[in-house]
Amino acid sequence: MFFNSIDFAIFLPIVFILYWFVTNNNLRAQNLLILIASYIFYGWWDWRFLSLILFSSIIDYSIGMKLGSEEKPKIRKYLLWSSIFVNLGFLGFFKYYNFFLDNFIKAYSFFGSEIQISSLNIILPVGISFYTFQTLSYTIDIYKRKLEPTKDFIVFSAFVSFFPQLVAGPIERATNLLPQFYKKRKFNYTQAVDGMHQILWGLFKKIVIADNCALFANDIFNNYNDYSGSTLLIGGIFFAFQIYGDFSGYSDIAIGTSRLFGFNLMQNFNFPYFSRDMAEFWRRWHISLSTWFRDYLYIPLGGSRGGTSMKIRNTFIIFIVSGFWHGANWTYVFWGLLNAIYFLPLMLLNKNRNNTNTVAEGKLLPNFREISQITFTFFITVLAWIFFRSENITHAFLYLKKMFSASLIHSPYKDLWTINTGNKIIYLTVFLTLFIITEWLQRNKNHALEFKNRNIPKIFYWVFYYVLIIACFIMNGVQQDFIYFQF
Repeated sequence: MFFNSIDFAIFLPIVFILYWFVTNNNLRAQNLLILIASYIFYGWWDWRFLSLILFSSIIDYSIGMKLGSEEKPKIRKYLLWSSIFVNLGFLGFFKYYNFFLDNFIKAYSFFGSEIQISSLNIILPVGISFYTFQTLSYTIDIYKRKLEPTKDFIVFSAFVSFFPQLVAGPIERATNLLPQFYKKRKFNYTQAVDGMHQILWGLFKKIVIADNCALFANDIFNNYNDYSGSTLLIGGIFFAFQIYGDFSGYSDIAIGTSRLFGFNLMQNFNFPYFSRDMAEFWRRWHISLSTWFRDYLYIPLGGSRGGTSMKIRNTFIIFIVSGFWHGANWTYVFWGLLNAIYFLPLMLLNKNRNNTNTVAEGKLLPNFREISQITFTFFITVLAWIFFRSENITHAFLYLKKMFSASLIHSPYKDLWTINTGNKIIYLTVFLTLFIITEWLQRNKNHALEFKNRNIPKIFYWVFYYVLIIACFIMNGVQQDFIYFQF
């Protein structure tokens, strides 16, 4: 079920009414309703995968209970590794089996021998990377004695399958989300209104920005030989806004929807394209994943406590694994490697914590130095996104070769106008400008439509909301899948 679908537009009000008016004041009934709604939401794609998420819930619930009562270190470690093996085993089979098989066959044939092994027709379960990491955080935190295991299977299952963030995050920690299922929840009008505002901004990001940038990015990447270098650069920029609008838009809708039901999820994006260096970018982009890898991989490996060689090793591991998490393609690995190379000089020079505040804080506009830093960081991010978007490594390098050719100085106007007839490019340019300005003015807020503490007449807010709603109808063309559903 897509957030930007008629199905969800019907589903959400029904669940909302049942939650607050039928099961109100009954915490157990509310949790059960969330669990049932979550399974309906997830089963809307393919009901067969409900057994997978149920099995994962049973395994981690059982292991968590055992970890809570077991004191012997050897047995506790065995239980932890059992959870890791089962969860990553499922993830590895469904997501990476054919990838490893194909590369094994290619490596074998490299030495002059042929091997015949048939690949499997495996369907990747939606959101498996997200809920796998969420359940892993539960067992790891219990093992580290940071969390007490829950005895309520309904609560735990609802935590694993919580429908707003089930298929594309944020990847919630058990220490944050799980306790919220035990607290009595009362309807908070202010919180609900703020959630609706965040949902609206998320829909605007997805429908108006991401889906329309995708029309141009897809055409340019698929036919890069037909276009000038300047058009290819524009294509990379379009994809940068597509993936940001798509993924952060999903997170906004997920967080806003959760607030309608009295839950608070972590912020997953914090205006990353206003970052002044790559270290700041990674503190602001997909925060739930980057902090997950920091806490459960980078720090256990030694983090930055060791010598220079250990710091370099751990940095490359964390970024390459992060890239590989995104999918079974060498392009993602190379994307992770490239980001490690971007990040490494900052860490080695102890400059990775230079920019921890909001850019141009307290000012309307940034200074020249900040503009230069933001522009450079965005440019190298776009270069990395080209590898992320390309079909394979060869495609990415050919794209870059054409982009940095002499045609880079040519005007992209004619190319862009022929990609999509009508005034689509004009409307997109207008709404992209509106999008960037709004995010810049709201860069110190939790989301772009959080207007509290601003002395602006209410009529302005309502006009702006209606502009966004109208834009969603005007620019609602070919519906694009959420990019991160495939991860």
